[in-house]
Amino acid sequence: MGTQSWALHGRFKARRAADSKAMVVAARSGFAARGLIYVLVGVIALQIAFAGDGGGQQADRGGALGELADKPFGSVLLWVVGIALAGMGLWRLSEAVFGGTGPDGSKLSKRAANAGRFVFYAFLSYSVLSYAAGARGSGSGSSDKQSDDVTAMVLKWPAGQWLVGVAGLVVVGAGLWIAFRAVQRKFREDLRVGEMSKRTRQVTDFLGVTGGSARGLVFAVAGVFAVVAAVQHRPGKAKGMDDTLRAFRDLPAGPWLLALIALGLAAFGLFSWCNARWRKI
Repeated sequence: MGTQSWALHGRFKARRAADSKAMVVAARSGFAARGLIYVLVGVIALQIAFAGDGGGQQADRGGALGELADKPFGSVLLWVVGIALAGMGLWRLSEAVFGGTGPDGSKLSKRAANAGRFVFYAFLSYSVLSYAAGARGSGSGSSDKQSDDVTAMVLKWPAGQWLVGVAGLVVVGAGLWIAFRAVQRKFREDLRVGEMSKRTRQVTDFLGVTGGSARGLVFAVAGVFAVVAAVQHRPGKAKGMDDTLRAFRDLPAGPWLLALIALGLAAFGLFSWCNARWRKI
């Protein structure tokens, strides 16, 4: 067999691995794990809305992991979540390399986006698994402190204010785009809608629109805080997810507004579980 034939054979085997049942299970497990994290964040945010401090927990990934760790068999749950998120990362990597489902799945922009998602989920999985292994400062670090530290570091760079400002605008745009796509129900393109009952479609649509809009709003507001930090050259103005959510509580009728957003984030978690069942993979 010639060199070219070996290369073609290797690509064929890699493509089959990417389409294997194991990869399908990995992707669906990843959606389930993401959903669990968002549901827990939503529950903590709901507690913050009316109890003030959410029982001392952070309404972010770290707080969600802390909630899991405190449950019976919490360590096992953390390992399961970390491994499931690694599966999500591998699936995103396969879509970046071989292209995803649908007519646009092989476009360069789609591949690049999936490559970025792979990096994100690889880091997320590593942090969760490190936390499960005992490195408590890894996965559970406050998103607010991380935002402050990163913003302070970048502001010291040449043109640091511009970099932070542009990054903030990008996050604002991403948040608005997430919310827009949710309202337009673009997520239907990635789901096996034809296999759903009418009731299932209605519930999935509601969760997708509500959850995606809430998630996009939180992203956009966090981006606004980053822009403010850049303009005022004050790293403390940048906020992670926890502080961003708490900022809603400080507005008029804030507790009720935060409660709605908290329910929206929990809805996104439930929507992720719908993806675990109905996503095209």
